[in-house]
Amino acid sequence: MATRRIFLKASLLFGATAVSALSVQQSPASAGALDSQLIEDLVAAYRVLAQHDVLDGFGHVSVRHNKSENRFVMSRSLAPELVTAGDLIEFDLDGSAVNARSRALYSERFIHAEIYRARSDIKAIVHAHTPSLIPYGVSSVPLRPVYHMASFIGDGVPVFDIRKIFGITDMLVSDSAKGHSLAQALGGKTCALMRGHGVVVVGASIPIAVGRSIYLDMNAQIQTQAMALGGKVTYLDPQEARKVMDAGENRGYERAWELWKAKVTGR
Repeated sequence: MATRRIFLKASLLFGATAVSALSVQQSPASAGALDSQLIEDLVAAYRVLAQHDVLDGFGHVSVRHNKSENRFVMSRSLAPELVTAGDLIEFDLDGSAVNARSRALYSERFIHAEIYRARSDIKAIVHAHTPSLIPYGVSSVPLRPVYHMASFIGDGVPVFDIRKIFGITDMLVSDSAKGHSLAQALGGKTCALMRGHGVVVVGASIPIAVGRSIYLDMNAQIQTQAMALGGKVTYLDPQEARKVMDAGENRGYERAWELWKAKVTGR
């Protein structure tokens, strides 16, 4: 009843037409068509990560729009392996869709929006629930680089615990405030674990974000196996890791990306 009284009062003050216009949430304007190569690579990224079991029926990938720093593109809410170019949607940094057309949206799109807002150097983001990584977000054992392909880990991976600020939640990063807190936990790192949830991985391109996601998974599996042997584990020295990064981080995964993409596209 209270809502109805407010609506009727507004109708008397402004007129029914004005109230009707106010009640409709306006979509943000589009930045324009995304570069065709980015569309192709983004669709491939979903499928590559599903093929490598980094993503399953859940998780998502995004790319910053090539025509606006304040826009990004990701799929509608859909299992990664099923994503096509027609499923892609443009968003602003508030997580508002430009062209949703009544399609369901990922509730955790705010992960992407707030990291793009915080990090101008980031052009692509992956959020996954990779099983090998979960133990390192819920235990006191830190995830560390054990071989050169995971040198981007550097001196450690931060862990985002949503309880510290928001208390007991459904653990989803489903609004801007939670996305902002995750972006703060990530800081200037390449990735961050999410306690009892998964991981977020970032990069300066789609191939880099995908490559890091794949090799982060491999590194976690290898580290777990090495620790299970019971002896001393020799991790990469931070200076060693820096040398690999300074050399171009495996040339931006360009050779691996060409192979991965060919396997999912058939060409």
